Amino acid sequence: MKKLLSVLLAGALLGAAASPARAADDPTLPFETFTLDNGLEVFLSVDKRLPLVAVNLWYHVGAVDESPGRSGFAHLFEHIMFQGSRNVEEDTFFRHLEGAGATLVNGTTDFDRTNYFETVPSNQLDLALWLESDRMGWLLDTLGQERLDNQKAVVRKERQQSVENVPYGPADEKLFQLLFPAPHPYYGYVIGTHQDLEAATLDDVKGFFRQFYAPNNASLAIVGDFDPGAVKAQVQKYFGDIPRGEEIQRAKVATEPIRSERRAVVEDEVELPKVTLAWITSPAYRPGDADLSLGARVLGQGKTSRLYKSLVYDKKIAQSVSAAQYPLIKGSVFYVEVLGKPGQDPAVLEKEAIRVLEELQTTGPTQAEVDRALLAIKADLLRGLERLGGFGGKADILNEYNHYLDDPDYLQKDLERFRAATPQMIKEVMAAQLGRDSRVVVHCVPAAKTEAAAPAAAGQEPQ
Repeated sequence: MKKLLSVLLAGALLGAAASPARAADDPTLPFETFTLDNGLEVFLSVDKRLPLVAVNLWYHVGAVDESPGRSGFAHLFEHIMFQGSRNVEEDTFFRHLEGAGATLVNGTTDFDRTNYFETVPSNQLDLALWLESDRMGWLLDTLGQERLDNQKAVVRKERQQSVENVPYGPADEKLFQLLFPAPHPYYGYVIGTHQDLEAATLDDVKGFFRQFYAPNNASLAIVGDFDPGAVKAQVQKYFGDIPRGEEIQRAKVATEPIRSERRAVVEDEVELPKVTLAWITSPAYRPGDADLSLGARVLGQGKTSRLYKSLVYDKKIAQSVSAAQYPLIKGSVFYVEVLGKPGQDPAVLEKEAIRVLEELQTTGPTQAEVDRALLAIKADLLRGLERLGGFGGKADILNEYNHYLDDPDYLQKDLERFRAATPQMIKEVMAAQLGRDSRVVVHCVPAAKTEAAAPAAAGQEPQ
């Protein structure tokens, strides 16, 4: 499953947990913003702790923007974007940055967004901006059939290695297929299917790029040791001449509610059974999302969680447990995973997990449980700000808030929405959204072992 945002805080923070007011030790993220004539949004945040600068570019495109039969296009470009553009020779993107001392050079794709990022020494900011602008503006100059075929093969191999041939991979994908049946764009995994990747033509792929990888469908965050006036001129120099793209007419995506339980059993070459329960819940950052995130921590995150204490510690039927709220724009996913002990009956694991969940839905969490969950979420938020070398985490969260909320200055409001949640609110939201009839259940069970043929006796031919 996808991992959510993952510094211990002083005990005094517990006093702030009951109030939406800003705590004295809340993190701050000052920044300024401007927009180029071609529509590129830019966020600048000066941080002079180290002579480094993080460059973080988000495109407002993901699997949610793919048409039926065209799955995997956004992820495919995560590969193509590193292969060269008009002024960057093939397979030299990483070489340019590594030679300049860059770190954390990468890109990621999810259902709702795509991002690319690198952290460079302050005196190499020109290089990072040039590389990012060249592939935004002039990638298609060098994208031909041979390069497309090569990257399609790379992605198909990646799908085999990361989904089909890893323990529980097929079961995890089945879960999303049941939650979001085709033609919903969340169907399956972001990486796409072999059939769709193989069928993708050069014209299809170029059309997708022209539609979504334009400056007016992107935002650029720069955080670190720089002079804002100089950086504004640099951004204008490298990105200002890139033509604005046509206004995007996004397809309307309707997420149908689940009205009766959906189930599947998936056999896999695994040693331990796994049971996953999942529901479609409040969209990212919308009412109920924070309550469910807190409830998930009480239910199944850490050794103090209810599922751990019951299934792992007391009953000793599970190897591990987890629960999380995975935020998405077209409907988040609340899930519970239970990895059983060897030989454990998945039906028993499911029954016990549901018992613990329904008890929480009936009685609600205690205030102490909510306080612990709030501490953990604030700690995760702080870790998020410090990830990607610290500067990169700050740049990423500015882009994230802008992407999901059109409000890059959401950090304080993000903390306040969790502080506002009470045990009664969490109880009510969990009871309303995590029902028996609206859930998906997937059992992943060890595949039946076939007996090896007995060796032939001496002098006999094998049968």
